[in-house]
Amino acid sequence: MDNLSDTLKKLKITAVDRTEDSLEGCLDCLLQALAQNNMETSEKIQESGILQLFAGLLIPQSSCTAKVANIIAEVAKNEFMRTPCVDAGLISPLVQLLNSKDQEVLLQTGRALGNICYDSHEGRSAVDQAGGAQIVIDHLRSLCSITDPANEKLLTVFCGMLMNYSNENDSLQAQLINMGVIPTLVKLLGIHCQNAALTEMCLVAFGNLAELESSKEQFASTNIAEELVKLFKKQIEHDKKEMIFEVLAPLAENDAIKLQLVEAGLVECLLEIVQQKVDSDKEDDIAELKTASDLMVLLLLGDESMQKLFEGGKGNVFQRVLSWIPSNNHQLQLAGALAIANFARNDGNCIHMVDNGIVETLMDLLDRHVEDGNVTVQHAALSALRNLAIPVVNKAKMLSAGVTEAVLKFLKSEMPPVQFKLLGTLRMLIDAQAEAAEQLGKNVKLVERLVEWCEAKDHAGVMGESNRLLSALIRHSKSKDVIKTIVQSGGIKHLVTMATSEHVIMQNEALVALALIAALELGTAEKDLESAKLVQILHRLLADERSAPEIKYNSMVLICALMGSECLHKEVQDLAFLDVVSKLRSHENKSVAQQASLTEQRLTVES
Repeated sequence: MDNLSDTLKKLKITAVDRTEDSLEGCLDCLLQALAQNNMETSEKIQESGILQLFAGLLIPQSSCTAKVANIIAEVAKNEFMRTPCVDAGLISPLVQLLNSKDQEVLLQTGRALGNICYDSHEGRSAVDQAGGAQIVIDHLRSLCSITDPANEKLLTVFCGMLMNYSNENDSLQAQLINMGVIPTLVKLLGIHCQNAALTEMCLVAFGNLAELESSKEQFASTNIAEELVKLFKKQIEHDKKEMIFEVLAPLAENDAIKLQLVEAGLVECLLEIVQQKVDSDKEDDIAELKTASDLMVLLLLGDESMQKLFEGGKGNVFQRVLSWIPSNNHQLQLAGALAIANFARNDGNCIHMVDNGIVETLMDLLDRHVEDGNVTVQHAALSALRNLAIPVVNKAKMLSAGVTEAVLKFLKSEMPPVQFKLLGTLRMLIDAQAEAAEQLGKNVKLVERLVEWCEAKDHAGVMGESNRLLSALIRHSKSKDVIKTIVQSGGIKHLVTMATSEHVIMQNEALVALALIAALELGTAEKDLESAKLVQILHRLLADERSAPEIKYNSMVLICALMGSECLHKEVQDLAFLDVVSKLRSHENKSVAQQASLTEQRLTVES
């Protein structure tokens, strides 16, 4: 270290004199000291104030320039040296050196800038102001096709520099995307796929950039899908596959890229991984199986990619995914059920699957998870059943297959996601199915649970779906017994509250259900309707200019139906409904205007 102090003193003198031979000797000594103990040597360099002199040594025509840049690259490996390098004014001359024709100078300059930028806001900011990124991207473009080892090393350093420059910084990543870095990196990957270090650097860069929404369109206009799938097929090591997966997942969120990945043959790779790893209990294999099956489900979220893989329900991929559901592997059961839910996104697919026995397969899966079951599998299987129940022709088939009974086994679940899907499935099944709606509506256990969930304030989804199912039971059954069950279970107040929902569709469903209650069982329900302040709510809905036409219409229908109850009739009279209703006679919506005239007549006669 005494030796080092001497070298630093000597360097101060020679840096001013610019005697190249003795300067070179000093620089070699420094590099040697850094190789032996980087941190301690860097501290000495900082204390000596020599950094400021380096700016003057970074000149294109000097034979020592590469060594000076190398020293800066070495000291900047230490976090505490990055800001001092910026403060010493080194960024601007380093960026100037990026215009050099000397490969060693370019290599060491790229390293120096990359290390200064690593996790350093000051470093990145200075490189940004000096315009360093654009020069590096231009180099990548012009050197892209040269495959000799020295050039590949330089390309790797430049990619690494851009990575450090933009890592976890959205605005700098966006800047690189605007400069057109993505097509250049994709081209690099294609040409240099044999070079492990450069490939790895490209993958890390893709992983970072792919998180940005604005990158997806650029990626979609390249052949990234083809290149990644080609690279993936060559990989044997788990870590390398994992790295490619980390790029594929964010890219596959884009529908155009989903289709490109399907066309490039990714699905076959994923199915192969699943087949190879399904029985393994090694941690890496379990992780790989999960990633592959998750990615498979993600690819099915795109309409085009999903339809391409469905192939009219005859496709190899569809059949393979189907075989995951009866397996003993929870991850595969989950992915299989989610995949079916994704295939069930149009009527044609749903009808085909129901006709070919998918309902029984899903019910068997649910049966295996009733007691202490896997919540994610329950949720996924219910999601699939809910989607399958949407086409009208499937409802009766699914009801007769016993889906309601299978679903009701989960009524005791305390998990909101399962509750939510259970409710949605039942609501889809009873749509326009009077008999099923009546049967369910008379099920006291179910109705009591719905009333309980209508108060689940922490889970808006469950609360909303419970209200909607309560209303649906009445609307589709039109049954007095169902209404009595709901009144006895305390459900009326929730339907009244639902009429004030911020969602028009829910308001409407509530008003129609309440009108049926008033028409069929007013005597049974009047006390509950009164204590829930229904009349006041209807007055508010009619007076509010923001209420949708169908809300105004159904509110007036309901007012007329309530006139048969003495106590509610009195409330209607006390609230001066005539004023509000007569104004609606000139409403722009014809149905509303007509109903206002009818309601006005009714109110006048009854008053």
